Amino acid sequence: MTAIPAVQPTGAHRGRQAANRRFSLPEDAPRWERPALAAVLAVATVLYSWGIGHAALHPFYGAAIRSMAGSWRAFFFGGLDAGGSISIDKLPGAFWPDAISVWLFGPHTWAAALPQVVEGVLTVWLLHRIVRAWSGPFAALIAALVLTLTPVTVALNRATIPDTTLTLLLVAAAGALQKAVRTERLLPLITCGIWVGLAFQAKMLQAWLVLPVFAAVYQLVAPGAPLKRALRLLLGGAVALAVSCFWILIAWATPAANRPYLDGTSDNNPFALVFGYNGLSRFSSDSTAFGAVAGTAASRTTGNTGWDMLINDTVGPQVAWFLPLAVLATVLGVARRVGRPRTDLTRAGFLLWGGWLAMHGLVFSVSNGNHAYYTAVIAPALAALAGGGLALFRSEYEAKYAAELEPGDKPKQEPRDAQEPEPGYEQETWYQLGWDPRYDPEPRGEPEQEAEPAAEHAATGRRHLTLPAAIALTAAWALVLDWPTRFVSWLLPVAVMLALCGVVGLWSRGPRTSPRMVHAALAAGIAATLVVPAGWAVSGLDPLYAGATASPMAGPVGKSYSEHPHRAPRRRGLDRPSARDAALLDYLTTHRRGEKYLLAAQAAYAAEPLLRAKSEPILVMGGFTGSTPFPTAQQLGSLVTAHQLRYALLTTERPTTPTTTWVKSHCTRIRPTAYGLRTDGSFTLYDCAPQR
Repeated sequence: MTAIPAVQPTGAHRGRQAANRRFSLPEDAPRWERPALAAVLAVATVLYSWGIGHAALHPFYGAAIRSMAGSWRAFFFGGLDAGGSISIDKLPGAFWPDAISVWLFGPHTWAAALPQVVEGVLTVWLLHRIVRAWSGPFAALIAALVLTLTPVTVALNRATIPDTTLTLLLVAAAGALQKAVRTERLLPLITCGIWVGLAFQAKMLQAWLVLPVFAAVYQLVAPGAPLKRALRLLLGGAVALAVSCFWILIAWATPAANRPYLDGTSDNNPFALVFGYNGLSRFSSDSTAFGAVAGTAASRTTGNTGWDMLINDTVGPQVAWFLPLAVLATVLGVARRVGRPRTDLTRAGFLLWGGWLAMHGLVFSVSNGNHAYYTAVIAPALAALAGGGLALFRSEYEAKYAAELEPGDKPKQEPRDAQEPEPGYEQETWYQLGWDPRYDPEPRGEPEQEAEPAAEHAATGRRHLTLPAAIALTAAWALVLDWPTRFVSWLLPVAVMLALCGVVGLWSRGPRTSPRMVHAALAAGIAATLVVPAGWAVSGLDPLYAGATASPMAGPVGKSYSEHPHRAPRRRGLDRPSARDAALLDYLTTHRRGEKYLLAAQAAYAAEPLLRAKSEPILVMGGFTGSTPFPTAQQLGSLVTAHQLRYALLTTERPTTPTTTWVKSHCTRIRPTAYGLRTDGSFTLYDCAPQR
């Protein structure tokens, strides 16, 4: 017979194969891994998207998203209104996906919130891949579960706030750094800088908090000569700086007449927006540092700071469920790798995620105040450390009992399907130790022989007890965090029973204990650590326990719940005006006579509901705080004289400014009955048309 030659893969085939390897699990992955990951991603999708039609749109950012969807000028510069008169008080990068979604699907609440859901699920998936490459499939599954069920993550991914985008991009940066350390290639390090720069577009200086940690880990762990590592770090840092500052430089170079006034600044300077209003003023006693506009009670929070902010009654239940386990994993993960080569990847992972956690905790503790949702950025670090720590403790636990087994004492083998849910425990042990060369795209030579003899395992004393102790500690800590509110007290007995089953089962293991019993005990222990935070996370689906739209959180904590403990705060989405707003918009539209602006509103507080209901040029006087010096009284008068503006809406909820004083002295108050209302509440409408 004539042999048929094998078809050689072409370049296109090789490219597709490489792409498949990047976005799928290895062919010899444990059988349970794919369905388990799919289940976790399905849970994340449900939690983040449930009731998306009534998502918690931030009043300020929701208004900007609708305006950005209708104007390219407003889109690029983050204009608060469709006319692009004034920007939001942040960089616009985090809202570009939301605005594109609204542009594609229309002004619907679900369209504005959809990108947040996608970003949240992507973060879970990406963290799974990163932790898997570091510590194996068991650690990756735990990390994905912990991140999915972190209460603040659920609350945030159901809102339109920049921290979701920030978290996704920083996790991507951590993955690129990990690859750079593992492969000794320059491109992943450059990619890491790009991801950090893009994260800067989402949350500005907060994106740079990871840079010292990334630099230290790379310099300490990456292969190569010290000078080579330092030069590569400089190049990666330059890329991060360039990508971070590209929007700032474009805004700085654009003439002021061709872009919106930058909210939060006293001099319309983009550097003041980033480094002053959103930078130094949040840490110093000078609220006007570097050209910033002084913050108000509406724009600044003063709580949740100090060394214990991560474990207080408000922030603790949002994010800190695995904090003791993460700290324990970091300390033991580093200490127990002492004596290993400098390039040890397992230790590098603990340094990376532990440094991420420590740096953010330090900065949050010394700031002037933090919203609880700010801490969502540390959730990936806590999840990775929980997964990596439990994997390390499990490997030590299994090694202890494997060393004690004599050849004649091995338990009776059960069929693989009944005994072991995954093919080949020996393969997974490599994952737990931190590296399997089969899944390393470019292995650095042969792995060093780290399999320790039985005598050395015996000399480690009681290390095998760390696994049940860590489970007991984490379950007990959950009771501590829930105790002040006893919010999910009905779940506490479940957690205690699961923890007892897990700890006792693992602690009492003997030479003849079947693997099935050990796996059941481990599963019970892990479930015990997750059940209470899961209860808090699911509560975020109820608007009563989801916090305010401007400060999402889960559970019966926070200012919104304390003020209205039995009534969910009202949510107004896109294109759904209240009766008052609809009546006002109808009056203004009917009496409009070609003016450029439909209305001048005092501060974003007065303009937000109108902008969410209808995309129109509305001159927002004073920006978010009401104190930004735009427009001046002279500019407002010129607009009125040029018939570019007729009506002005003032509110008693924001401070008086020279511009509002001009309105009161030059314009005529309109009675609310003129547009169908009996009272105008805290708002007053004025007609500034010149009297004839």
